[in-house]
Amino acid sequence: MPRTPKALLALSLLAALTGPAQALPRFEDVKRDFRPSDVRVLDRDGELLQRVRTDATVRRGRWTALADISPALRTAMLLSEDKRFYEHSGVDWRAVSAAAWGNLWNTRTRGASTITMQLAGLLDDDLRRGSGGRDLAQKLGQTFAAQQLERQWRKDQILEGYLNTVPFRGEIVGIDALSRTLFGKAPHGLDAREAAVAAVLVRAPNAKAAVVAQRACEVMRAMDAGAKVNCEALDLFASAALQRKAFEASEGIAPHLARRALKEGDGPTSALTPNFSRREREQGDIRTTLRAPLQRFALTTLQRHLNELRGRNVEDGALVVLDNASGEVLAWVGSSGALSRAAEVDGVVAQRQPGSTLKPLLYAQAIAERRLTAASLLDDSSAQISTAAGLYIPQNYDRHFKGHVSVRTALAASLNVPAVRTLVMVSPEAFARQLRAAGLSLAQNGDYYGYSLALGSAEVSLLALANGYRTLANGGRFGATRILLAAPSSPPPSPASGRGGEQHAIDPRAAFIVGDILSDANARAPTFGLDSVLGTRFWSAVKTGTSKDMRDNWAVGWSERYTIGVWVGNASGAPMWDVSGTSGAAPIWAELMGFLHRRERSRAPDAPPGLVRMRVRFSDELEAAREEWFIAGTEQPRFELPAEGTDPAPRITAPTDGTIIALDPDIPPRHQRVRFEAEGSGLAWRIDGKPFARGASAQWLPWPGRHVVALLDARGQVVDQVRLEVRGAGVKRVTAK
Repeated sequence: MPRTPKALLALSLLAALTGPAQALPRFEDVKRDFRPSDVRVLDRDGELLQRVRTDATVRRGRWTALADISPALRTAMLLSEDKRFYEHSGVDWRAVSAAAWGNLWNTRTRGASTITMQLAGLLDDDLRRGSGGRDLAQKLGQTFAAQQLERQWRKDQILEGYLNTVPFRGEIVGIDALSRTLFGKAPHGLDAREAAVAAVLVRAPNAKAAVVAQRACEVMRAMDAGAKVNCEALDLFASAALQRKAFEASEGIAPHLARRALKEGDGPTSALTPNFSRREREQGDIRTTLRAPLQRFALTTLQRHLNELRGRNVEDGALVVLDNASGEVLAWVGSSGALSRAAEVDGVVAQRQPGSTLKPLLYAQAIAERRLTAASLLDDSSAQISTAAGLYIPQNYDRHFKGHVSVRTALAASLNVPAVRTLVMVSPEAFARQLRAAGLSLAQNGDYYGYSLALGSAEVSLLALANGYRTLANGGRFGATRILLAAPSSPPPSPASGRGGEQHAIDPRAAFIVGDILSDANARAPTFGLDSVLGTRFWSAVKTGTSKDMRDNWAVGWSERYTIGVWVGNASGAPMWDVSGTSGAAPIWAELMGFLHRRERSRAPDAPPGLVRMRVRFSDELEAAREEWFIAGTEQPRFELPAEGTDPAPRITAPTDGTIIALDPDIPPRHQRVRFEAEGSGLAWRIDGKPFARGASAQWLPWPGRHVVALLDARGQVVDQVRLEVRGAGVKRVTAK
């Protein structure tokens, strides 16, 4: 049967009336799906650290409960938009009649749209007002939806939902964003004058300040009929408020940490469940491991010290504080802020040369491999070390040499030449593997850096370096750091079980000995003096470092509970002027450590099993007799200077550990022999466990595969070994047994 135009119109109206009713969401769903335009990054206790805008298309604040909105604002909004809000059931038929009568006689009326009708239009895209207004079907649909909304929601829910979703002016949506942008306060603090201006902006969002003030004056008179309103003052107030942009895109005390937290929060699910689900994070909150009071103190301390160094061409700095047991980051200051011309650069993760701060990890490796003890004597004198690139001639920081010194003195006093001699024993590639095991990823292999690796020629981040020291603090156990707080059901990991499982990267006995050295004020006295800023009133171990040309200055150290890393320099790489380890980063480190331990004790760690403590003496009274720690089996009561003309300790000098040899198919094999060289006498060589040659040098015809080259002393004991790989085109590699 054909349908008449009237029937089609009736069907259209029925669809307009029933469609919205089916689509209306519940109050709980609207509140749950509300999305602020920024994310609040919080500390571990819920205190605000940083607010970061993530939606540039709109400006929305937090969802605000009706009880947290000032009574003045609620009153002003009802007087301006819906005087009979608590009397009607979604549609104000008296207002509809008045509007219809006004249209008939062409007289100005307020309009018939109630708060419930406006909310219905905000909740349903099909009912939203277009640039030309709503058509008849939309108006009918809005009317029916408002009545349905009144049946499904309570009045207080309707008013709360409306105030949180209504557009005010420009990009501002919701009362929280309006209050903070125009008035610089939370919605609960709005007074009558501010409430009147806010109410007027709903109906006239783009009106000029004079028009807003005039209408706000009318609202204020309606709010208190007996009060006298100063409309001229209100005009000035409205003009000032409408020009405010107080709701900055990002504000707080941890901008760099906030960016990283946002990135991690949006990444794949990690082994640690964040304290907030993804949906909760979308509501605008991320809980981090930081402590807000410590973060504020760290930021102000860094800025104050950098201000004092401005005359020495220093403008940048960064610091990080770690909890030794859990790996949680407690403070993260990425830059000096306004003092810097590169404030956006995050100095906590930027790659920089660490200078002497790598030495503790080097000596720990040499002690663990029993190449050295804390009392072994090293020659601090001018050295010329042959390398593939020529002679390497290391120098000490003060350009002076101390002669023979113990390992304890060499490390604590940060002497360069002994450190390089130690790396010659260990080999650059073996040391690079040790650094990687402690979490310090290098861009190149150890041989690329050569012996300068002992003095920090590779680039690392402050975060990785501090965590490497945390590995020493934890008895050689390496574990990852984290910035997102674990869920309440997942307690922080113990020192033995970090995220992804902690693993031993350093021999615990060597880690203890290195910590004991770095806490020894007497041992560091030759360089830093007895009254050094590095000394604390509680147990702590610390090392400073300065990179080439004074471009970077570091202080990294730990106490019983905390590890702190500080970097000072220039993000541009420009050199500082006359800034040493004790005048640059160290004072900041010391002040932070003192702040952390103003009420907390820090005790020296207990010695792990396998250590021996005994009294040692040195020949020629090189150093005073003292009690010293040794790995069991390496202890001896007296240390003598090597006699002149005596053979050095046997070791392989070439090739270095980890060498890769590439065979050239165009060159006859007999012309591609590899030369082995060693120091010592009565030596013998083995390759892959088989005798090969005798003497301090030998030549070997390389064969593709991985090989182990061992050096034996006169007693037939293996005293040194290196691993190398030979690669040849088209030849299957052979794995050494």
